Amino acid sequence: MTEPVPVIRVDNGGGPAPRRVSLRARVTLLAAACVAGALALVSLGAYITVYNNLYQQVDDELIQQANSVINDPQVVQTGGLRIPTYITRLVDVRFDLIVADGSSAFESEPSMRPPIGLDEREVASGQKPSSIRTDQNTDSRVLAVPYRYQPGVALVLSQPLDATKQTLRELAVVLALIGGGGIVVAALAGTAVARTGLRPVERLTSAAEHIARTGDLRPIPISGDDELARLTHSFNTMLGAVAESQDRQRQLVADAGHELRTPLTSLRTNLELLLSASRSGAPTLSEKDRAEIETDIKAQLDELTQLIGDLVELARQDEPRTAFERVEMVEVVERALDRARRRAGEIEFEVALQPWHVIGDAGALERAVLNLLDNAVKFSPPHSRVGVRMFPLGDGTAVIEVADSGPGIADEDLPRVFDRFYRSSEARTLPGSGLGLAIVKQAAERHGGTAYAGRAPEGGALLSLRLPGMPG
Repeated sequence: MTEPVPVIRVDNGGGPAPRRVSLRARVTLLAAACVAGALALVSLGAYITVYNNLYQQVDDELIQQANSVINDPQVVQTGGLRIPTYITRLVDVRFDLIVADGSSAFESEPSMRPPIGLDEREVASGQKPSSIRTDQNTDSRVLAVPYRYQPGVALVLSQPLDATKQTLRELAVVLALIGGGGIVVAALAGTAVARTGLRPVERLTSAAEHIARTGDLRPIPISGDDELARLTHSFNTMLGAVAESQDRQRQLVADAGHELRTPLTSLRTNLELLLSASRSGAPTLSEKDRAEIETDIKAQLDELTQLIGDLVELARQDEPRTAFERVEMVEVVERALDRARRRAGEIEFEVALQPWHVIGDAGALERAVLNLLDNAVKFSPPHSRVGVRMFPLGDGTAVIEVADSGPGIADEDLPRVFDRFYRSSEARTLPGSGLGLAIVKQAAERHGGTAYAGRAPEGGALLSLRLPGMPG
């Protein structure tokens, strides 16, 4: 009794399954994110630049006014202090003269006094040459410089930052609006680009779904010459390869069914004769007839075995290409010759091989060479010779020639001897499946070569296998 297969479940915490984001949405989000990042950097840079410039303008204006006060040649004496007359002309600026403890030496109105802190007292006491800072309580910029007319006194000026901060707030609003608008435009543009650019991908997806649903392998129309057009072309090439493979499979199945029908019918007839003769009351078969039937059955079983083996070989060579390796063709041909000699009987082989190597499947190449040798042995009379040569042609290829001493190949059969299940009128009385030379052709094409037939100088058949490679 078969045990049930355990079902593995992944616990996601009881929450809903994560939703997959479409490629179009990802392109849109990517475009918006890139633009948002760029705008954020530009906006931040612009804001910092304007911020520094505005604060620098306030500082420059305070320094200029302080210099105007200190360098004013018109000075009046007030309460023991020498006061430049320019100090009375200061506009929108709070001012005061302070001593080291922070008290006013000018006796200005408290509402007009600038904020006084540690920095200003240190300037008045001579610990600092000057200071400038932002006072958070009054939201103003405060400048302190030594008062040259009297030691131990500092001139303090302050200017409110209301106008400056209002300008910065307006700038932030403008940058935010521009950035938001840019992100929206980028998202719309990304959507449009994704919709236009992914349309061929959608066609490919629809075509793949249609193929999976119906098995229709018609190519997809190609428009343009961009990367997506190349992808469509590659997809069509794949469809063509799949369609060709299916056609070969259907043809192989049809031909195999046709070829198997005859030996199976004959085998069934002979078995029915033997079974009928073994029943009580049925006419008995003579020993001669029984022996002939048994011989026919053995021959038909041998034919079926060879046919099935050849079909398996053809199907194996139709599989996707495996990793090829360096193959020494001299060794391949010699191994095939060893196998062919064991079943060649009184036929001899004349061999002349020159070193040559290819990148390929050693097993498939050995089977192809063996089929050429077996074909030559089958058509050669007893005590004859089969010539085997391998030599380079000087164009990056080498040819393996197998010449027999048989009757040769008729002109009308030369173009078709490598077709599957094709057998000439002379070969139909001989054992074989009609697939041996088809295997040779398929192996040659799989390795980028060709197989062709001709006539040997002695009159027999000359079958050749031409393969690209390099001298050994």
